[in-house]
Amino acid sequence: MKNLTKTKRLQLALLLGSLGLLGPFTIDTYLPAFPTIVKEYHTSASLVQISLTTCLLGLGLGQLIIGPMSDVQGRRKPLLSFLILYLLASLTCAFAPNIYTFIGARFIQGFAAAGGLVISRAVVRDVYSGRELTKFFALLMLVGNLGPIVAPIAGGSILAFTNWTGVFIVLACIGLLLFLTISGNLEETLPKEKRIPSDFSQILKNFGSLLKDRQFAGYALTQGFIIAGIFAYVSGIPFVYQNIYGVSPQEFSLLFGINGIALIIGSQLVGRFTDVISERAFLKIGLMISNVAGAVLLVAFLLKAPLLVIVVPIFFLVASIGIIATTSFSLAMETQGHIAGSASALLGLLPFILGSLTAPLVGIAGEYTAIPMGVVILSASLMALLSYYGLVRRNLAYKLQDSTRNL
Repeated sequence: MKNLTKTKRLQLALLLGSLGLLGPFTIDTYLPAFPTIVKEYHTSASLVQISLTTCLLGLGLGQLIIGPMSDVQGRRKPLLSFLILYLLASLTCAFAPNIYTFIGARFIQGFAAAGGLVISRAVVRDVYSGRELTKFFALLMLVGNLGPIVAPIAGGSILAFTNWTGVFIVLACIGLLLFLTISGNLEETLPKEKRIPSDFSQILKNFGSLLKDRQFAGYALTQGFIIAGIFAYVSGIPFVYQNIYGVSPQEFSLLFGINGIALIIGSQLVGRFTDVISERAFLKIGLMISNVAGAVLLVAFLLKAPLLVIVVPIFFLVASIGIIATTSFSLAMETQGHIAGSASALLGLLPFILGSLTAPLVGIAGEYTAIPMGVVILSASLMALLSYYGLVRRNLAYKLQDSTRNL
């Protein structure tokens, strides 16, 4: 699969991008139903937000387990198994008798969805390297970023015809469709001779070596913190838009979906101009945009600004994620081809672990204030900036000094 034609390359991007859609669809599709779920289960907003937290934890833990599993067993077999689990978990969510069963089923659903996320990224590294990896990942992001546009709009549309349980029945159908598509169209990309032994201690050593690699850890934390801020936005924005600004579920879906366009713009700028502007330069630009947008957003919340003043910085904030996610992934994965599944797992784990911590914080002051969301988003952007300059840039400076001494 190394020398793919342009058509085959696009087909592979569509296939892997469809797997990447599992993440945003699992997270975003039910967001317009948050207020309805609160009423139906006679529970609190924070408890419903915990269902998002458990889903994020499942997505993170699932990648930690499924990534190394795919280094041992190959990509295809684990992927198909977890798509079946996703289908069953989605049906359980649809018919959960109480909020606690629903929360537990959301964890399993997130765990199963992690298979699509982590294995699709590992397949990319199996097939590409260098700037071709960056370009293909940008193409993959173009497909995958349709999720944040389509998912909330789909959720709002489903709610116009049925109740929130219909959302999870649709997700179950998506799981079945992906299973059938993958089983018939995705070849194995990790041949047996390149797989690592089924040795738990070796897997732990692989994770240890990744965490000790200051450059890899810096890129992983940069991506982790910035996406954690976006999870805070995802968790809080349904209440901000609908409870504070009074928009309908359909209007919310449209506003939320517009930000998916921002993701596409960010990632495609990288793919289009990576031959002119380096990945590291793009990463720094993205970090600057996220911090400025986060600061403007917090000030707007403090001043109780009109809706338009809120929407604009959020658009730029989300666009910065497209830039940061594409470049940090490519730079982190570049030297990890031999353990791509494990590296992909760690890159996927940190955002969901950190996101599971930030998501409940936005509701800590109730459903009618946006200030906690603004504080969390800006704090996450600052931590991402510090991670890059404290680990990656410092490590590069040390390497430059060492090479100068050797001369």
